[in-house]
Amino acid sequence: MRLLVATDAAAPQVNGVVRSLEQTAASLMTLGVEIAFLTPAGFPAMPLPTYPEIKLAWARAGQVARRVSAGRFDAVHIATEGPVGLAARRFCLAEGHSFTTSYHTRFPEYLRARAPVPLAWTYAWLRRFHNAGAATMVSTESLAGELAARGFGRLKLWTRGVDTDLFRPLPSVLDLPRPVSLFVGRLAVEKNIAAFLSLDLPGTKVVVGDGPDRSALQSAFPEAVFMGLKTGEALARIYASADVFVFPSLTDTYGIVLLEALACGLPVAAFPVAGPKDVLAGANVGVLDGDLRAATLAALDIPRGRCRDFALTKSWDRSAREFLAHIAPLRRRSSFDPAGPGAEAHALAGLSPGR
Repeated sequence: MRLLVATDAAAPQVNGVVRSLEQTAASLMTLGVEIAFLTPAGFPAMPLPTYPEIKLAWARAGQVARRVSAGRFDAVHIATEGPVGLAARRFCLAEGHSFTTSYHTRFPEYLRARAPVPLAWTYAWLRRFHNAGAATMVSTESLAGELAARGFGRLKLWTRGVDTDLFRPLPSVLDLPRPVSLFVGRLAVEKNIAAFLSLDLPGTKVVVGDGPDRSALQSAFPEAVFMGLKTGEALARIYASADVFVFPSLTDTYGIVLLEALACGLPVAAFPVAGPKDVLAGANVGVLDGDLRAATLAALDIPRGRCRDFALTKSWDRSAREFLAHIAPLRRRSSFDPAGPGAEAHALAGLSPGR
């Protein structure tokens, strides 16, 4: 199978959408799927208002049509609702090709946090976007129920995983007063980070990540340790060095960072909302409480080995197989030469091969 994934979220962005797509692509390739990405790369782009780290591509319909047609893909998955996703959707509808979508982000809530836009308006637009596809993949049962209540149809479950070889128990690299309470993620208003940093907690609060709110948060909470963006082994070592992972978000659809923390043996404290409730699923590896301070202090007593054992059950291979099960029924008869080299097709299409 040759699969095209159209996404506005791509490297060098660092977020859960990019991580999910990259890890899923790596696992899909081991299952015999040849995957390419249609991203903002190669298109004129402008910074997203209020969030300049994210670029909005000027993806013209004709350019996208030529790139997608040249690739001769068996299936198309549209991962985001931005300009690239819109252009790919328009092409598929015009050509009569089935496609799948995925719902990664509570965009209506994120937009409302920045501007007085009614949720009903944004959800109506998103419903129209996704319901045109053959299936919309969501990360949790709770999210599926919420979207179904808002009129979204053909919802399919696609959970997430964690790289337990990278994220693992390691010696501490943090020489800070204990206990160390850690947050990892994008420093933006929708992450509700101030709810964590304003807690009266013993020890040290550590923040890893970057984003538009970093300067304001550092000014408001000078006692916290801001370590900037970390990835790979450096990030794994920080997870493993902390004592509790605090996840204050009220709007995340999943939270891959939860699994990364758990894989390093780090218990979780979070609000009892969709996302954490689904990821932790009563496994007793975290504490969910409307009082985030109480949850953080209680989570310190959870055995680290229990957290690691739970994370070992969450593989990216399983996640990729769920994804593949949803796109496999849509595979159309391929018009490319199966014996032809995939690299040539990627070059013709001007696309990025899966990593």
